[in-house]
Amino acid sequence: MTRILRTAACLLAAAAMTVNASPAVADDHADDHAGVQRVLDQAVARDGLPGILADVRDSRGTWFGTAGVADTATGRARRQQDRFRVGSITKTFTSAVVLKLAAEGRLSLDDTVDKWLPGVVRGNGHDGSRITIRRLLNGTSGIFAYTLDQTMITNYATPAFMDHRFDVVRPEKLVKIAMTHPPSFAPGTAWGYSNTNYVLAGMIIEKVTGRSYAEEVARRITRPLGMTATYVPGDEAKLRGPHARHYTKLQVTGPDAKVHDTTDMNASWAWAAGGMVSTTGDLHTFYRALLSGRLLPPAQQKEMFTTVSTEGVPWIDNTAYGLGVFSQKLSCGVTAWGNGGFIHGSWTYAMGTRDGKRMLVTNVNGDWANPISIFAKELEAELCPPGSR
Repeated sequence: MTRILRTAACLLAAAAMTVNASPAVADDHADDHAGVQRVLDQAVARDGLPGILADVRDSRGTWFGTAGVADTATGRARRQQDRFRVGSITKTFTSAVVLKLAAEGRLSLDDTVDKWLPGVVRGNGHDGSRITIRRLLNGTSGIFAYTLDQTMITNYATPAFMDHRFDVVRPEKLVKIAMTHPPSFAPGTAWGYSNTNYVLAGMIIEKVTGRSYAEEVARRITRPLGMTATYVPGDEAKLRGPHARHYTKLQVTGPDAKVHDTTDMNASWAWAAGGMVSTTGDLHTFYRALLSGRLLPPAQQKEMFTTVSTEGVPWIDNTAYGLGVFSQKLSCGVTAWGNGGFIHGSWTYAMGTRDGKRMLVTNVNGDWANPISIFAKELEAELCPPGSR
């Protein structure tokens, strides 16, 4: 199992059925995306996921395809305007806010964590005076991932989650949980996926600006870009506006595993590492602005897309990690850029070409099977040259 699966499962980090695919297209080039539609169909018919959607944008326009359902009780199809929880895609937003603050001279990526949060990263070998903001964002800090704490695993990645899904968990508590464990490695000596890094980044944003993390995301990203459906829910348990139901088996395997509806939940335990809500259209707007260089100044753009190797670490194969984004080399040799995310009942991928001119955003509203493999197949069907697929 990949590191993202294990980490996301600890975090965040319908029974099998066959449903006729019901693709919806917004232009006249559906045949160009037949390979993506086949992957969607297979995800439902073969892998037993409740529903999946894909939204493709390129020079010819928009294509939208679905398979399965948004709601297993009513049979309603998934819709392009539906909101869903985006998990670790939140990290790209967090990094973008930090980089905007760096561009304004409000902070430096070379600042230590201790400069902004003195004494917060201490204990069991952790030392915030040795860890820079850049190391938080690119995964080289070595700070222990709070989602790997055994109590967090029990409460948030097993059926016990149903008794804890409305818990209110503050960022400071999440960091304190991480500090009860030794670091995963010395700062700068390796790479590791740790949601604690991004909780700390969110705390730094609040310390620097004097405003909430949610307000800074809105002020600097979503409002300027016109992303009206994207927000940080805070302690809100119910999703705003139209949305699909979110289904999970809470890591229980086997044909008799119970399916839980976790659409309503408090995602404060994911916060700046994975708590946001969005739509396919808004994610296209965000990543196209980011990849094309319209969102960040050149110096900060370069920082965001300077990657470190993830080789040798159980995570997504053939990837390198930047500041809240990663690159993924496909089997045909094409490299896709963006991010992916998991939170109970929802997996999302938002990836495309480095210039942002060709993008695919996809979401499944069930968290079993192997969504990472499904998403890779979608990317290869969409981005690889026809002769190499």
